[in-house]
Amino acid sequence: MKKIIPLLLASSVFIVACDQAAKSNAPIVTKENAVAMVNGKYISKKTLETLEKEIEQRSHGQKFPKKKLLEELIQRELLVQDAKLKKLEQSTEVIERLDMATRSLLSQAAVQDYMKSNPVSDAEIKVEYDKEVAKSSGDEYKARHILLKKEDEAKKLIAELTAGADFQALAKKHSTGPSGPQGGDLGWFVDGQMVEVFSKAVIAMKNGEFTKEPIKSQFGWHVILREDSRKQTPPPFDTIKEQLRPALEQKKVQAMLKALRDKAKVEFLVSVDEPEVKAPAVVDNKTPKAAQETEVVEKQAQAIDAAEAADVENKIEKPVSTDEKVEETPKATETKPATVTP
Repeated sequence: MKKIIPLLLASSVFIVACDQAAKSNAPIVTKENAVAMVNGKYISKKTLETLEKEIEQRSHGQKFPKKKLLEELIQRELLVQDAKLKKLEQSTEVIERLDMATRSLLSQAAVQDYMKSNPVSDAEIKVEYDKEVAKSSGDEYKARHILLKKEDEAKKLIAELTAGADFQALAKKHSTGPSGPQGGDLGWFVDGQMVEVFSKAVIAMKNGEFTKEPIKSQFGWHVILREDSRKQTPPPFDTIKEQLRPALEQKKVQAMLKALRDKAKVEFLVSVDEPEVKAPAVVDNKTPKAAQETEVVEKQAQAIDAAEAADVENKIEKPVSTDEKVEETPKATETKPATVTP
């Protein structure tokens, strides 16, 4: 019972607001179309149906027993009756909150009404799909790597590989990252998902080749084996179109809002300028105290850098699947979507 109370409380704000806003148009509830009666007040079947749908949406498809939902509606009705008895609906705070809830509900209704009249068509999704396919056209690569802390360690392993050693065995034994137990397997990736230094090395090789010189990144030294390559095959349109629909719907809503805003007369009555951020005070390194403060700041910065490096290194060696890539050698100053780091 307790698990669904927060959901119902959130829902009740909008239901009460709706009741307040549309009280004059509310249908008369009779015993025949009611599910319960509380102190002479009927709870309609429609209210229960609406609540069931809302709870299902909020809980991602999970359904709750109808009896529990009905008990919650009864509890809410008791609370509403108690609040009205105390005339809480006349308080300034409640009136303001009801107004906000009503506005929120009406804004959602306006968006839903617009989308009903202007649905995203399959043709529009196909255009977006073709754009995404064009962006991702090209080759993809399958590779393994061994991540090491020192260059001479990497060179030693390259010598062993040249002599015929097994790459996967060396990765399992020597690689310092999480992909080591999988023989350094990084799965399939495309140019742009890897950081430039790693990606260039993979593209420059042929299938079955390994790097003859270690590749340096901020995480250490890499020995890379390019296992295979192939032309990218985009997912079929029908399997991905529903994933593209929400973004297109959002674009339509934004366009609708822009059109409303362009026609509206809007005047700001308060300042919306951000306060000016003052530059940090300059530390006087000439005095002993200032020198001590500078040393503390430097140590703190070094500690933060070390923590960030450790956090990134914990992520870079996660095994990479064909669906999700993990960035092991990300650029420090550039962020790319869905970037894979070896």
